[in-house]
Amino acid sequence: MNTFLLALLFWATVALGNGQTSRGLTVDSHDITVLLNTNESFIVFAKEDLTEPVSVRLLKEHDDHLSLDPESFTYPAGATGNQTVVITGLRAGYVAVTAVDGSNELIEDVYLRVTVAVSKGLIYTSIVFGWVYFVAWSVSFYPQIWINFRRKSVEGLNFDFVILNIVGFTLYSMFNCGLYFFDTMQDEYESRHPRGLNPVMLNDVVFSLHAMFATIITIVQCCIYERAGQRVSWTAYSLLSVFGVVVVVSASLAAASVIHWLDFLYYCSYVKLAITIIKYVPQALMNYRRKSTAGWSIGNILLDFTGGTLSMLQMILNGFNYDDWASIFGDPTKFGLGLFSVLFDVFFMLQHYVFYRTNPSYGRVTRRVSVYALRPVGFIMRKLCQRPKRFHY
Repeated sequence: MNTFLLALLFWATVALGNGQTSRGLTVDSHDITVLLNTNESFIVFAKEDLTEPVSVRLLKEHDDHLSLDPESFTYPAGATGNQTVVITGLRAGYVAVTAVDGSNELIEDVYLRVTVAVSKGLIYTSIVFGWVYFVAWSVSFYPQIWINFRRKSVEGLNFDFVILNIVGFTLYSMFNCGLYFFDTMQDEYESRHPRGLNPVMLNDVVFSLHAMFATIITIVQCCIYERAGQRVSWTAYSLLSVFGVVVVVSASLAAASVIHWLDFLYYCSYVKLAITIIKYVPQALMNYRRKSTAGWSIGNILLDFTGGTLSMLQMILNGFNYDDWASIFGDPTKFGLGLFSVLFDVFFMLQHYVFYRTNPSYGRVTRRVSVYALRPVGFIMRKLCQRPKRFHY
């Protein structure tokens, strides 16, 4: 409910902001994609009638990536027409186009983010990959939930993995909701990255909140189903204590205006990255000690492997299509984390299909019935078997 109210407030603020009219020039689109050796165009127009002519000169971040025709023009005072500018793609990559003039306040909204691509087919393929791995990652939580429900047991599922997951996805949701719903966070991000795109999209918010919800369901199952004496380890509690100190201290500094709340969100994201690196280790060790993967859903791993592989393929595809290899090798965090997760998925598949394939414990575990699930049944049976009390009239 709170999230809905925040979203409603956010869109109301945007609507009010859009209703305000300001002087100067603007463009019909701030983001344009053009293919190599092809043309696209954008339009420059006045938000309202100008009282004086405005001379505009367009500047390109990289001169060899595209050409502009014209690169400079004068927008006359009181004009109602538009100025069309043609873009020709010369080399794949990302190019920022800005405008300069003596009256900067009149042209501050004249800017573009131009993407020069090699192939339109690769663009569509990248979009398909993105949707497939989004669905795969979203569905990947449910095989474990289903196997827990079917067995009425969570034996074989490591509780450290579950508790690290809920903390990680909670922090991830805080980061996404903060940058997507709160204007103060967005304004601070824009001030640090002028004319940059907000890195959080609606699908990021939906995925993180859904992941948190699915993990909460798993935690409830851990509380009500047979767990064979499993509990969260002291090692996990120690790690969570360290993460908690980082979050609380950074939140206190943000509340005291020592750092901005955007920095607090960044610290939350760093903790999430650390959790992503270590969260698979407890489950892998548990499988090794039990010499079995019984209770640990391989469906979860197969879907996670699919999502992680397609995510990395999308990055490689975009690197080729936009000549943007620096986003992979210049800042390898995202690619490295994806590769790390996929390698762990491969290890889990080896445990399930190779190392412990012939272990017979799976059949015994699946036939085990939860003591907690039978308690209501036992209570009812005892009451039914009791002799009825004599009533005195």
